[in-house]
Amino acid sequence: MVSSPPPLLLLLFLLLPSLCSSAPAFLRSPPSRLAHPSSFVAQQPVWFRQRLDHFSSQDRREFQQRYYEFLDYFKDPNAPIFLRICGESTCSGIPNDYLLVLAKKFGAAVVSLEHRYYGESSPFEELTTDNLKYLSSKQALFDLASYRNFYQESINKKFNTTEKENPWIVFGVSYPGALSAWFRLKFPHLVRGSLSSSGVVLAVHNYTAFDQQVAASAGPACANALRDVTQEVDKALTSNSHKIKALFGVEQLKNDGDFRYLLADAAAEAFQYGNPDILCLPLVAAYSSGQNVVAAYAEFVKLFFFGIFGVNPISYDQEHLKLTKSGPDTGDRQWWYQVCTEVAYFQVAPSQNSIRSPGVNEKYHLDLCANVFGNGTYPEVDITNLYYGGSGITATVNIDHDDKHFLQKVVTSFIVIDELGFAYVI
Repeated sequence: MVSSPPPLLLLLFLLLPSLCSSAPAFLRSPPSRLAHPSSFVAQQPVWFRQRLDHFSSQDRREFQQRYYEFLDYFKDPNAPIFLRICGESTCSGIPNDYLLVLAKKFGAAVVSLEHRYYGESSPFEELTTDNLKYLSSKQALFDLASYRNFYQESINKKFNTTEKENPWIVFGVSYPGALSAWFRLKFPHLVRGSLSSSGVVLAVHNYTAFDQQVAASAGPACANALRDVTQEVDKALTSNSHKIKALFGVEQLKNDGDFRYLLADAAAEAFQYGNPDILCLPLVAAYSSGQNVVAAYAEFVKLFFFGIFGVNPISYDQEHLKLTKSGPDTGDRQWWYQVCTEVAYFQVAPSQNSIRSPGVNEKYHLDLCANVFGNGTYPEVDITNLYYGGSGITATVNIDHDDKHFLQKVVTSFIVIDELGFAYVI
């Protein structure tokens, strides 16, 4: 039970601007694509042999899992080790952000393990539905635990010590944020604490709160303009779907639901990643002056969402999601598999005042899961929440209030669950 936040909550708020986005969200398009190579301090990969199935005593197959390490500040053999958790995309290295400021302050090593099945850490060349059955958060947590022990042993050898345990702290954002909280929950003997920025610890089947958050972040004027765009697009789809899709440059999206989902994501990402004015200023101007608001939104989608943000519209095409060839830049099929089997977070339209089209509903998501991965594919949300505790995930506080010794002495985590089910953990 927490009566009042400890002073070290300040550390969390200092981390949030660099570790997470401006609004909580759970999109299939991670912000890591925006990182420039010069913003990384470590991009030389190292490899670790990982077990394919941690839950079978008979299956001894292994695969190569990629990780990165940054040791410039790590001089004291007793210093902490920061484990940055990579998530649902290629892990390109260790970025130079506020975590590196903390690493310098505490003389910490920083390591980062690529998530199984993503980037170059795929166990299979073909990502068939059957081959994807080893892709889950549970397997990923055991990956982290195995890697943690492997790396601890390597550090002991480096400093010629035996049975020494460095203080480990895990960090993650969004889905990796959930993994960070869950890792502290499931492996408390391996980690001193965790920071989970916007950690999506509560799996939700129909996540209407996502759209409601977008509307709240947009404000009344921009939200009304977006609703007008949605209504006009839905009308156009019934009369000439090819024409309206051509306006946005996405004629290849044959499924109207995929097109509607793309348009909803484009608006959401403007708020999630801190670019509301790029969307709202021209959109509200067009809406207020009676100009073509759909054309204004189309320009935003093409210039920002596709151009600056780098989204490929093909990633929304269910036919694309059926492609099973693995590669370093693939991740859409893998993430949808996790969505369709474990966490859902179906971003469906609320019944009232929705920003997104009512066509983006539960049926659209379930049909996508069945179409891409086969009949019977269904997200086991209740089992996921039963296993991890959902928003009831708990930990206790035992923190030295002198922040010089925080990372060395913290022995448990402080967890805050907000109204949308996001966890903030230190």
